Amino acid sequence: MIANYNQLLLWLWIAGALGGALQAASSCAAEQREEIVTMKRQIEALQKQMADVIQVNQEKQKRIETLEQQVKSLQQAPQAAKIDNVLDRALAKLGAPTEPGAKTTGPALTYGPSPAGSPAGTIRLADVSVDMLMAGGTSTANEDQLQDLQGGGHDPKKRGFTVSQTELSFAGAVDPYFNFESHMVATHDPITGATGLELEEAYATTTSMPFGLQMKAGHFLTEFGRINPTHPHAWTYLDQPIINTRLFGGDGLRNPGARLSWLAPAPWFSLLYLGAQNATGETAVSFIGNEPIGGRPVDARRVHHPDDLLYTARWENSVNLTDTLTALFGFSGLHGPNSTGPGGETWIGGTDFMLKWRPSDTTRTGHFVTWRTELMGRRYIADRFENDAGVVPSGTLRDWGFYTQVEAGINKSWSAALRFDYATGTGPDYAVGEDNVARESRQLDPFRDTRWRISPLLNWRLSEFSRARFQYNLDRADHLENVSGHDDPYVHSLWMGLEVMIGAHPAHKY
Repeated sequence: MIANYNQLLLWLWIAGALGGALQAASSCAAEQREEIVTMKRQIEALQKQMADVIQVNQEKQKRIETLEQQVKSLQQAPQAAKIDNVLDRALAKLGAPTEPGAKTTGPALTYGPSPAGSPAGTIRLADVSVDMLMAGGTSTANEDQLQDLQGGGHDPKKRGFTVSQTELSFAGAVDPYFNFESHMVATHDPITGATGLELEEAYATTTSMPFGLQMKAGHFLTEFGRINPTHPHAWTYLDQPIINTRLFGGDGLRNPGARLSWLAPAPWFSLLYLGAQNATGETAVSFIGNEPIGGRPVDARRVHHPDDLLYTARWENSVNLTDTLTALFGFSGLHGPNSTGPGGETWIGGTDFMLKWRPSDTTRTGHFVTWRTELMGRRYIADRFENDAGVVPSGTLRDWGFYTQVEAGINKSWSAALRFDYATGTGPDYAVGEDNVARESRQLDPFRDTRWRISPLLNWRLSEFSRARFQYNLDRADHLENVSGHDDPYVHSLWMGLEVMIGAHPAHKY
């Protein structure tokens, strides 16, 4: 009985164990089935993503094949072949590679201005720009008087409107050895309405001379002081200083010639210029010009030897006094023959100074202060001459003057400036009166009398390519007291100027 009971317990235990094992096996199988289903879903998702990628790649490949076919068709066109040949010849001439992987045998071809520090062999296409200056306003002087008061060739010269100039400029590299720059100016006479076209500058400069040397050759503005070598659109004011007009004429001193510059190995920026130019023509009024000075006659002289040329010298310096303060100063000299006769000669000397404060945040705020001053004088040794009034002996005419101006930046768009001009002279002018007698008359000469001018100005820079200027002039000139119908030596003038430019204009000197 007991044995049967023990066997029953054993069979019950075996049955329980088998049931637990079967239950565990069933649970494990269920978990495996769930994992298998999850993995199948993941595989299906990956297969779908792969199919999408394959479809996109196939579409891209079709687009690439279509574009390649279009390029092939264009290359087979006769006109495209011509263009390709022209480009290949031009690139080969410049030394640039014409095929992928080809080696460059010469200078590289780039577009636009060469970046600072680029090698002398970098070739760039020409920069082209057009710049227009115009002015409008009024004055207490009439239009005839304004021609003398506003003697600069690009000054406002008429009540109403004046188109001062329209300048077309080109600049670029010729080859690894020369750069070229050209400026053509279209003018409009505000009185007669006549238009004209003149060559303002056209010159080449070297790029690879050793020892800090550079040669300039062509037709260019003489590097004397700071106003004469710069173009009117680079000026702060609408008109050029009185003393510049008196010594260098309305269009500034410029003529064909050559000059050599040397960058000295000094701890500061120091540059020396030596040059020679023709001394004749309307752009050399203090030398063999077309207009008489001091009532003296004009003797048409010709170039026979080196003494008949105009010689120039200038020493230019720049020193950083602090991180925000820079001082620039220079000394200039000229010597050449004048138009009074074989014994006539002219000496001109000058000095210029500029102090500029430019804080580190000036790009954001527009704040700056600039003070500029130029002082210059002329020693005009006139030869003797004879006319109906008799013999006028030789003599020396001295003229000198200066301008000083301060400009301050108010914000990024507006700046204000104030300039003072002064000019005077010594030595007699000669004018023949109705009684055929020569008399001294310097104070009657609008280009030799004593005069001064005060000019406040507001400058509104709308963008990098346009600006408006508002200028008031108070002139005091001795010759006005002797002008018929005008016995007041003071003149009040108000001018507004507009400048617009398109293109990339060549950089001008700071």
